[in-house]
Amino acid sequence: MLILAIDTATTQVGCAIGGHEGVLASAHSSRGKRHAETLTPAIDFIRRQARIDLSEISVVAVDLGPGLFTGLRVGIASAKAIAHALRVPMIGVNSLDLVAFPVRFTNRLIVAVLDARRGEVYYAFYRQVPGGVQRLADATVGSPDDLASEIIARGEECLLVGDGALRYADAFAGLSKVETCERGLAYPTATALVQLAHARALREDWVNPWELQPIYLRAPDAEINWTTRDGG
Repeated sequence: MLILAIDTATTQVGCAIGGHEGVLASAHSSRGKRHAETLTPAIDFIRRQARIDLSEISVVAVDLGPGLFTGLRVGIASAKAIAHALRVPMIGVNSLDLVAFPVRFTNRLIVAVLDARRGEVYYAFYRQVPGGVQRLADATVGSPDDLASEIIARGEECLLVGDGALRYADAFAGLSKVETCERGLAYPTATALVQLAHARALREDWVNPWELQPIYLRAPDAEINWTTRDGG
């Protein structure tokens, strides 16, 4: 079983191919916001590196967000188009799950934090479980100070991971028992997506392309701007 994974939910664009042998090929780029221009050549590149044809893909996995609205649209639309053309099922994974997964070996409370722009962050709390991590509650959106207050209320040793934790580092700098991961772990990755999707694919936990929906925790910026202007 081969999985094509697509991740465009943040400023980073990524894709990977893998299966029971692990990740066979991957490509990630975080220069600029050229998601649409970058994704298709990247998929062709990893296909050639893995020495497979797209017709060999059994499942298409995609990052559903939360994340940047335009990036999500590009990734999900592309993933749906490929899955529809290949007539294969899809698996969608939460962005924050993908950020938390690479630090699954820590015993500390994991806090995945992604930059939501407009002075806000998307975040969720996780604990280590056999084979991965478990999200403790639904992902939410709020200010960095809101998140800092929640961390203080929990009173536990925490590991913060994600570009939101880095961008708003000042909000968490004075908190005791809190450590922030380095920039190499700042974004969800297509390699983590292959790993999480493969486990779900073995359970046949997938959906048809038309059933997949992005995760929006707030209205898109363009909609917010139109609402503000109309209200004025």
